[in-house]
Amino acid sequence: MPSALLNPVLDLVTLRATVTAAEPITARMRHLRIESETLTGLDVHPGQQVRVLVTGLTLRTYSIWRYDPSGAVELCVLDHSEGGPGARWGTSVGIGDQVRLRKPEGTFTLRPDASHHVFVGEETASVAFGAMLAALPEGARVSGCVETGAAEDRLPLAHSERLNWLARGGTSLPEAVQDLAPEPGGIAYVAGEARTVQHVRQVLVRELGWDRRSVLTKPFWAPGKRGLE
Repeated sequence: MPSALLNPVLDLVTLRATVTAAEPITARMRHLRIESETLTGLDVHPGQQVRVLVTGLTLRTYSIWRYDPSGAVELCVLDHSEGGPGARWGTSVGIGDQVRLRKPEGTFTLRPDASHHVFVGEETASVAFGAMLAALPEGARVSGCVETGAAEDRLPLAHSERLNWLARGGTSLPEAVQDLAPEPGGIAYVAGEARTVQHVRQVLVRELGWDRRSVLTKPFWAPGKRGLE
């Protein structure tokens, strides 16, 4: 946590909260529940994110897995191989630890009135996808492609049986979308590694005839670069 001298300033831009649960949810992800009275009754949309002060003044962004209006956000934090400050925080933070975070934000969110929903991404996208899928009714039209390093890395997503699960190193996400060939007219949610997001968008718009306004994108990371969400 930051020094006491910074606390009055940080209180203006962040919320104080407490970790109340921390446990594995996949082979490389931890599920965290963070609670605070200041998180009560917020207007949170499926797919939004929070920015967490992970060390010093370093912020890292995490998609919200679940929001509890009684005053809690739940995150699923991926253990990245590069071991940056976010990964170190995610693997070391425990029950009872105090954290600072900003209120939920972001526009990469579910469009509930769409005729059908297409999800394309990998582990870093699957947390946001989980919140979106959980908010859809059972009869919603859902399809998509989700890539993970191994079956043990798959999050328990609602409607998961309607998604094509890919193992990294096999069919790429752009190729999988070409094979899936989702018909235009719905909404596509594409997130993950920046270049892959761009390639998938090109497949949907240029090859499959999607309106570019119907393809929502979120580049969470890029090799060798920091600061992406």
